[in-house]
Amino acid sequence: MPDKISEEDMKELRIIGGGLAGCEAAWQAAIRGVRVVIYEMRTKDRKTEAHNSDTLAELVCSNSFRSDDATASAIGLLHEEMRLMGSLIIKCADENKVPAGGALAVDRDAFANAVQQAIATHPNIRIVRGEVIDVPQDLQPTIIATGPLTSDALSQSILKTTGQEYMAFFDAIAPIIYKDSIDFSKAWFQSRYDKEGPGGNGKDYINCPMTKEQYFTFVEALVTGEKTDFKEWEKNTPYFEGCLPIEVMAERGPETLRFGPMKPVGLTNPHASEKQYAVVQLRQDNKLGTLYNIVGFQTKLKYAEQQRIFKTIPGLENAEFARLGGIHRNTFIKSPVLLDGTLSLKSYPTIRFAGQVTGVEGYVESAASGLMAGIFAANEILENEINLPPRTTALGSLLAHVTGGAESETFQPMNINFGLMPPPTGKIPKKERKAAYCTRAINDLKSWINQQLYITAAAV
Repeated sequence: MPDKISEEDMKELRIIGGGLAGCEAAWQAAIRGVRVVIYEMRTKDRKTEAHNSDTLAELVCSNSFRSDDATASAIGLLHEEMRLMGSLIIKCADENKVPAGGALAVDRDAFANAVQQAIATHPNIRIVRGEVIDVPQDLQPTIIATGPLTSDALSQSILKTTGQEYMAFFDAIAPIIYKDSIDFSKAWFQSRYDKEGPGGNGKDYINCPMTKEQYFTFVEALVTGEKTDFKEWEKNTPYFEGCLPIEVMAERGPETLRFGPMKPVGLTNPHASEKQYAVVQLRQDNKLGTLYNIVGFQTKLKYAEQQRIFKTIPGLENAEFARLGGIHRNTFIKSPVLLDGTLSLKSYPTIRFAGQVTGVEGYVESAASGLMAGIFAANEILENEINLPPRTTALGSLLAHVTGGAESETFQPMNINFGLMPPPTGKIPKKERKAAYCTRAINDLKSWINQQLYITAAAV
């Protein structure tokens, strides 16, 4: 990066990282009339430990954005708030969704291509391929959105700039299986409790049943299977609780999986009269319906062990894998100490952070932080007043959590949840509380949008 920049460049927003957060930030700034340049490290010849392509906004783990219910789920509420804010990521997800019960899941390739097409063709955005190895020391507005796989060189530069230690956790990737290799004399289609979701019909998941004997044999295989070796410096790095490898869950107790990803409730096996003891579910991974990922089966098992163990699942004996599971290290900064309420680095206010590097966890949360960082940076460049979203909204509560609401000493990656939001006032029956959170949030966000000077979704 140059030590000096022109006055014209001072009005261009620089974004380092072309993932979900970086693309969302770029979009939000660009639709407000700000010029943007995105620096993306990945090229056709250079990937990361988890990426398979150089496409912007590639999804490396699940293809699910989780629940789309904006009346009873915090993540569904965040979806709806982002729609109101003109989110590119949610728009592309909606346009490329695949059946997934009550969840918003996408064809991962079609989704990433749609995001890249929108970014590449916007007149206010340009893309530069190549690695940024140093935190910029000039005064050009910058958003660092390099995600959980920030390169070693840039990581060291961030450490030097912030003066704080990084914390880290492991994240794991679930295997993907070809549908036509699944044995449907044993497996069947059904959503839990026959629930219909976006584009679904109540039969959106493939279910593989297990008897009690099969289940405990499977758990034993997971626990004793050969795992990926860690480097010495990685051995004490904690996992994120919301994305534990399947074998780590199994190690916590023989019944753990039956109350987690393999719970049998809400499902009826049409091939047998007796109830199944556990169920493995697979979720559609592309629009063609040819690929399915094993839900909750992120893993650090070695490749040969994955094939051996997962083929003992009834219905998957002849499974062919389009992608085996994997594991990578995620890194994030101590945001409650380092960042102000607008995601700016306190020690260097022209630099903002966004995405999983801030300690938000999940695709949508990452994009949401990019959305806010892009808006804040654009308003700063345009010399508009910066107003934070209401604390009662999913956007506002997520922002508040990473910029001061969390305990800095115990700060860990966090998904959006109602626990981050102030409780609704008044006496509300327990079964109506989630709906009360959601109704209040949408009303408050709409009021806030109407008070802002910048472009909103209605004007896009």
